[in-house]
Amino acid sequence: MKLQFLKCFAFTAVFLGLQQTSQSFAQENKSIPDQKWWKEAVVYQIYPRSFKDSNGDGIGDLKGIISKLDYIKSLGIDAVWLNPIYASPNDDNGYDISNYREIMPDFGTMEDFNVLLKEMHKRNIKLIMDLVVNHSSDEHEWFKQSRSSRDNPYRNYYHWWPAENGKPPYRWSFFDVNSDAWKYDAQTNSYYLHYFSQKQPDLNWENPKVRQEVYDIMRFWLDKGIDGFRMDAFQFASKDTTWPELPKGFEKNIIKYYGVGPHLHEYLQEMNREVFSKYDIMTVAEGAGSSPDDALLFVDPDRKELNMAYHFESVDIGKHVKDFGLVKYKEIFSRYDEKFKDKGWLSIFIANHDQPRMVSKFGNDTPEFREISSKMLSTFVMTMRGTPYYYNGDELGMINIRFDSINDYHDVDTRNKYFGLKSRGGDVKAFLEEQKQTARENGRTPFQWDDSLNGGFTTAIPWLKVNPNYTLINAAAQEKDPNSVLNYFRKLIQVRKANPILIYGKYTLLDKENPDVFAYTRELEGKKVLVLLNFSEKNTKANINLNIKKAKVLIANYGNVTKDGSLRPYEAVLYEL
Repeated sequence: MKLQFLKCFAFTAVFLGLQQTSQSFAQENKSIPDQKWWKEAVVYQIYPRSFKDSNGDGIGDLKGIISKLDYIKSLGIDAVWLNPIYASPNDDNGYDISNYREIMPDFGTMEDFNVLLKEMHKRNIKLIMDLVVNHSSDEHEWFKQSRSSRDNPYRNYYHWWPAENGKPPYRWSFFDVNSDAWKYDAQTNSYYLHYFSQKQPDLNWENPKVRQEVYDIMRFWLDKGIDGFRMDAFQFASKDTTWPELPKGFEKNIIKYYGVGPHLHEYLQEMNREVFSKYDIMTVAEGAGSSPDDALLFVDPDRKELNMAYHFESVDIGKHVKDFGLVKYKEIFSRYDEKFKDKGWLSIFIANHDQPRMVSKFGNDTPEFREISSKMLSTFVMTMRGTPYYYNGDELGMINIRFDSINDYHDVDTRNKYFGLKSRGGDVKAFLEEQKQTARENGRTPFQWDDSLNGGFTTAIPWLKVNPNYTLINAAAQEKDPNSVLNYFRKLIQVRKANPILIYGKYTLLDKENPDVFAYTRELEGKKVLVLLNFSEKNTKANINLNIKKAKVLIANYGNVTKDGSLRPYEAVLYEL
């Protein structure tokens, strides 16, 4: 017990010191323009349903998160992005909200939330809430009223199409590639729009009353003291309500036809003026447009909209990095960085609750390479220019569970696509095989705390199966190993905080056409850092034309380095030149 206390005390001392270093840097370096806390933060995403169950019902909850705040603090992170915890019938795991001012009973109470926020702030951890306002649940009181009659005051809170006008122009639904996003509702002989599940009707942002309702919801949470919002699917909020026919194959470029509607930026500027500008917060919209030019419009400070862009291009380009090639991958990150080099700010991420596990998609999750490739990927996320977002469990190198049966899946996306395909006589066996690599629930399996039953997540039957490898991959085992994936992650954050060049430094891509190595430099105030990352399982070499013989090694995932540019499988090295 004494040893455990001393270890915890040591971690706390280190991270308090690092935090002071970061804060003093922000205060002293006047030569760096427009410094912000949210640029210097490391954001840790928590999927509450799968993080820690405190009451033995098989579902993670707020008290479970509270019980693990010291662990979260020990990572060295600065902010937590919490997936939705609002009241919800849970058709889409909380992204269908029935009351924006209440907590889902599965997760606890508002009192639990207040304790969580207080305890996080006590540890200098900021809280970013997930706000879902492109759509609500069909069980929200607004929608119940809206569907009750055509002359109800809430009718125009959603998008309706009278059936006597014929069938509305086809719109594709995200959760079933062959379903129509217009759902017929017999009560008023009309169709309502749902870009996602039919239990997620789209709110009508063209109605100023809807916008004011949302701003009031935002103020409710901000006045409680939260530190910002991640705005889910907000790129779809504004729609062309003339409902033009869309060209064949439009779903291949869905953001172009569905996203960034005619008034979206106007609404964001109004939102900023009425809400965001009144608070010192972090704001980021999911999927900011379909190109770097689009994304910059959201976060150009002169436009007064949001302060951070969060795009999908780097995660939506294939099932595995081998499928699309590292050269293409480098090109995407470099193209976005070029657009944002003078203004605006990016988020950097390669995993979240809508993606398979990081190491299964971008690394190598075989026993031989799982740990080393996981460390390499973490190095990448922590050394690129932008605010890093890191998904819970990736600090352990958790991997895809790869379910064999549709009965193991709860996700509305996977299930709707499966049964839709089955009804059309499609190849459901091939679909399930593909889902082993791509399904969202690969990233949603419960957190693996230790080698006890269910990985220490719950004493009951978990809502989603725990990956059976929890006896080998778990936090408790990695705490004891100084060379573990977990402790490497902690060291990485220390390096990032101690080297502001990794936050604000200029990014330059090197060895552009190398199919195996991602190499780049970061430069700030006459100093330069070199990052070498081998994304392959073979020995290779980076062609960098830099003398690194006398360079200082800041961190290396193998521990030792050769200093000649050669790299072992999935090797990552960070040099101070």
